[in-house]
Amino acid sequence: MLALIKGRPMLQHVLDAAEAAELDPVVVVLGADSGLIERTLVWRSETRFVNPDPDRGLSSSLAIGLTALGGQERVLVLLGDQPFVSAQKLSLIASTPRDPEHPIVVPRYADGKPGNPVLIEREALVLAARLEGDRGMSQLFSAEPDLIRYVDVPGTNPDVDTLADLAAI
Repeated sequence: MLALIKGRPMLQHVLDAAEAAELDPVVVVLGADSGLIERTLVWRSETRFVNPDPDRGLSSSLAIGLTALGGQERVLVLLGDQPFVSAQKLSLIASTPRDPEHPIVVPRYADGKPGNPVLIEREALVLAARLEGDRGMSQLFSAEPDLIRYVDVPGTNPDVDTLADLAAI
């Protein structure tokens, strides 16, 4: 999260895009390096939580964030390791009209592959909160394909999961 990209920490890029897209509220779930991350980034009105057991995987952080967001009609799930997500992409995904029959909105980028961030509407929030392990939302995609709809988003949105990914960008 603190790897420098264009002079700023990776997570800062994501927070800045959320701010520019006027997402509100913004909940951030931090892991093992939470103290260092909190001291390093520029924070605005984001609400921060620490995952007490990040070894349980991405889904444990997702559950904490979804619980914190309780009564929201829609939740846009951003990943901190996607520094090239833009306010324009976030706004495009977030502005997708509601559809209770297909309450999971997945962006499909220029390469045709589905990706993140994912928009979850009220009808699917309970399903998302029940996920386990480190696969995140992809579990839900395979378990509930009839609930998904896609929105085409220009460009790409690469994850930076490894040092090789960081070198590639």
